[in-house]
Amino acid sequence: MLYRTIKRLIEKGQTDGLREKIDVFYAVGSISESEYKELIEILENNE
Repeated sequence: MLYRTIKRLIEKGQTDGLREKIDVFYAVGSISESEYKELIEILENNE
């Protein structure tokens, strides 16, 4: 659920401070390593 929400935010262009939030979600185990890598890749491609 969190993964899909973050992905939607990236698609809508609402990326201010999102990289740091993704890092925190990964650090506390809220998203998996594969989800983390995919979200970072999508984020970097949209910047």
